[in-house]
Amino acid sequence: MEPFHGEPSPVATTVLLGYDDEALYVAFDCQDDDPSRVAASVTTRDGVAGRDDIVAVMLDTFRDGDSAYYFATNLLGTQFDGTVANNGRTIDDQWDAAWTNASAATETGWTAEFRIPFGILRYASDEHATWGVNFLRENPRRLEKSVWAGPGESQWRVSAFAALTSWSPPRGTAKWWQIIPYVLGVGAEGGENDGQAGGDVRLRYRTALIADLTLNPDFALVEADAEQINLTRFELFISEKRPFFLEGNERFDQRIQQFYSRRIGDIDWGAKAAGTVGAFDFIALGTKAELLVEQEGLETTLDADYGVFRLQRAVMGSGNVGLLAATRDLEGESAGSVGLDTTLFFTETLGMTGQYLRTHGPGETGEAWFLRPAYDSASSHFHVRYTNLDAGIVEDVNAVGFLRDDNRREWDTNLTHNWWFEDSAVEKVRASVNYNRYYGHDGVLRSYETRADTRVDFSNRWEFALRYEDEFKRFEEDFHNHIFEIEFGWDNRQGRAWEIEVSKGRNFGDDLWLYEADVTFKVSDAWNFSYEVLYLDLEPDLEGRSTWIHVLRSTYYFTNDLFVKLFAQTNSAIDKENFQLLTVWRILPPFGSLQVAYHRGTSGLGEESMQGNTLFVKLAWVF
Repeated sequence: MEPFHGEPSPVATTVLLGYDDEALYVAFDCQDDDPSRVAASVTTRDGVAGRDDIVAVMLDTFRDGDSAYYFATNLLGTQFDGTVANNGRTIDDQWDAAWTNASAATETGWTAEFRIPFGILRYASDEHATWGVNFLRENPRRLEKSVWAGPGESQWRVSAFAALTSWSPPRGTAKWWQIIPYVLGVGAEGGENDGQAGGDVRLRYRTALIADLTLNPDFALVEADAEQINLTRFELFISEKRPFFLEGNERFDQRIQQFYSRRIGDIDWGAKAAGTVGAFDFIALGTKAELLVEQEGLETTLDADYGVFRLQRAVMGSGNVGLLAATRDLEGESAGSVGLDTTLFFTETLGMTGQYLRTHGPGETGEAWFLRPAYDSASSHFHVRYTNLDAGIVEDVNAVGFLRDDNRREWDTNLTHNWWFEDSAVEKVRASVNYNRYYGHDGVLRSYETRADTRVDFSNRWEFALRYEDEFKRFEEDFHNHIFEIEFGWDNRQGRAWEIEVSKGRNFGDDLWLYEADVTFKVSDAWNFSYEVLYLDLEPDLEGRSTWIHVLRSTYYFTNDLFVKLFAQTNSAIDKENFQLLTVWRILPPFGSLQVAYHRGTSGLGEESMQGNTLFVKLAWVF
């Protein structure tokens, strides 16, 4: 795949497959001309592994050329798993399952072995099944990604997978149910002690249908959202971290996001079903949550019911067409949207995405749609997109979904290219330019934006990047914003890296200086940490947005299933101080665990810290 598309890798990788009535077994033997330099630093499950040597198996269990599972590991045996959708356009690392693995260093490189139970997969139950399969190896020392089948234009391109045939996975699993109860004890500063219980029930019908029911789920131990700088006038999109909403979340990934699970607060119960019936994939979700609303100038809490239904079918070999309906019912009044979307591939490099939806709710019914033809190769990307958003639809869409703005007729185009160099001081150059422009439906220009950036990776592990952005925005007055950013850093591609960014410009009437630095440091195979610091200086800053932000993360692993995590952050603009220390023993991984946590100052993104010293003890079991 990279750096030189279609050429054989200079190092060999051998893969062995086997299976029995319970599991699929995969073994990798990775040759390396310098085994002492195999990179292994990530110990956190589903951590950012771009600097580690990695091997992965990818399984298209319905052979639809569109969706897949992936399982991966590094030399430390850290697990990475997730799902692929839309023929590689959507990658979701939030899906977790119970599988086992082991890795070891050898005199000629390293090895890895996986045991993947059939019971964690959805797949066609034909007697003689045909799955799609591919294997991936990443060697960061060479900036290399290599695959067994293809190569497609992306390592995630499901349509490029090869056929796994002449085998018979079981047509059902022995255990069709799983119960995961928990008990939680809370001791808070001031003697405010509390306790609660709840749990999950997972049901499975044969191999293609799965249902989940959660009662009184606990999200108290989910890591807080890291503070961010928002230089726009629009809402930030925040990734989901709560377990109930994660599985199948990749199927809700759309450009006009009709379902955004962060709209749903803490829930008392939730039900979700996912499956494949014939040529159709579906997900259905229902839940109730408390919603804070303003009535007659006062804030009050009301119960809201949420329902989401997603249906997709593979078309044209490697594309899909889907329907999504999302609604919220509040005091008998519903709001949300219903729409169609598609991802199509006409050739290996030419494709198109599109979407159409209609809203419903208290406001006037409106429409939104876009078309985006694109060219994607292993080294280049080009697209042109036109989007139409009717005026007044944002509130109804955002009852359940995520839409930053409405009243737009918008053009957007991007050109990106990567250059690779062999036996040179420069290994890779990446350049990109993007132009965006939109008008209101009254024909008035509301915004234009030009953004260009270039990044250079040197063979001595240094990195350098430049970015320039110029934009016009019309709000209460006309604003001409611009920013110039320079970035440099170093990455030994074995777990230690640092980076510094300096930005200067003008933002909505303020002169802007933005300083950022981050460091990632592997202390040992068991201990790593990362630290980010950011200083935003605005002048005259009439709204008081200048700030210092610090974010520290550290994890120490006694074993892969017994570890301690530290998360701490501050934001001086809102007097925010968060501190979380979590000890986890995964007795029955990944769901059965004993957790002990100390929290102080936990709060939502952009909100002042309120919580005092609090101790949590949680036990979850698996039956």
